[in-house]
Amino acid sequence: MHINPYGQDAVCLIVELANQRPASVDELVRRCAEAGLVIDMPVTEHDLTEALELVDQWCEVVDAEDEQLRSEVLNRMLAAASTYPRLSNHAGTGWHLHYRDEGVSLGTVLRALVSVGTALHLTGRGMGRLGRCDRAGCTAVYADISRGGRQRYCSARCANRDAVRRHRARPSSTRTMLASRANPAASTSAASRANPAAPTSAASRATPAVSPAQVPRLPHR
Repeated sequence: MHINPYGQDAVCLIVELANQRPASVDELVRRCAEAGLVIDMPVTEHDLTEALELVDQWCEVVDAEDEQLRSEVLNRMLAAASTYPRLSNHAGTGWHLHYRDEGVSLGTVLRALVSVGTALHLTGRGMGRLGRCDRAGCTAVYADISRGGRQRYCSARCANRDAVRRHRARPSSTRTMLASRANPAASTSAASRANPAAPTSAASRATPAVSPAQVPRLPHR
């Protein structure tokens, strides 16, 4: 498998590297290989430095205040990283597009893949499909590859934690109202326990109690 700049693999890789930065060149190589990148290029310690610089530059794209600024930052990355596209079968596993020269280092390959992949991600899915997690205290980045384009959190775990926080922050009266809407039967049962003298059925309201004096007496024989 090759990372295909037309797809989401390159963007998902840079998200992973940004949220958990590699500590060594060996770790960088391993994680790139696990993501599907064929490591057939020269690798040196300098590639780690270049990869970390790439992460910082890419985060500027994520943090851009508007679409125009986002495009300008990414265009600078594209101008510095990519060359004319060409067909390649360098690993013998199938023809695919390259946006960089042959024989370049891992750091240069990553720069071309990420810049082109991010450009295609944004133009294909939407310029707002990058961001940082909405949960307070979390600064992780994400690339929104969902169908609806409504991602706001870096993970389901953060989304669930924030939902719990919002629920606990509501006044108790609001929580009770929401609970009664969700389970009206339970609310009726609680009301009955609170006021047992109140009629609880249509039959009890429709049939009044009859006193002994109102019962007709049969004549004696």
